[in-house]
Amino acid sequence: MSDKRIKIGIMGGTFDPIHYGHLVTAEAVGYKFNLSKVIFVPSGNPPHKVARVVTNQRDRYIMTVLATVTNPNCEVSTIELNKKGYTYTVDTMKEFSSIYGDDYEFYFITGADAILEILNWKNIDTLLNLCYFVAATRPGFSNKELDERLDYIEKEYGRKIFKVVVPSLAISSTDIRRRVANGEPIKYLLPEVVEKYIQKKHLYQEWLRVTI
Repeated sequence: MSDKRIKIGIMGGTFDPIHYGHLVTAEAVGYKFNLSKVIFVPSGNPPHKVARVVTNQRDRYIMTVLATVTNPNCEVSTIELNKKGYTYTVDTMKEFSSIYGDDYEFYFITGADAILEILNWKNIDTLLNLCYFVAATRPGFSNKELDERLDYIEKEYGRKIFKVVVPSLAISSTDIRRRVANGEPIKYLLPEVVEKYIQKKHLYQEWLRVTI
């Protein structure tokens, strides 16, 4: 990959719902790596989420659009939502590479907890050569374990994974869903327009019942 290439961030996730932690992370990584834009990619049917009910694709997509619409440096892609069956990051990145061509390079932004499991991802050797990975860490995360994993990947695969500390990642989608189900406030944890959408569509009202 060449420094002359145009840099694009890819922010993958279920976004169930999207919150300020996601948005601040995208902004921080975009600034740090001088990204031309960040593309949010709501997941289609991720194999690692089969243990819980994920909100339908349309609602997650709309919430992501509402949260990012005022930022000209952000886009939302349906690249995974349009696929049938399980969706894998390596296939998504192959498609982005095909769409944009050799003049672009990609920075895949994800949480540090996901990076700890990255060696279990499909075709990881191919994936690491399709993009750079950026591990966003939150306060209290075990950096020792993460650092050991990053060192191993760099030695074993010859690919560096960057680490960015983002304090706002203390916010979590899981906690927001729990709060909604319990009737607790979620104001200031996510954009107001997303909060209103959750209220209008009565999302997460049954979340505690279906997860117990």
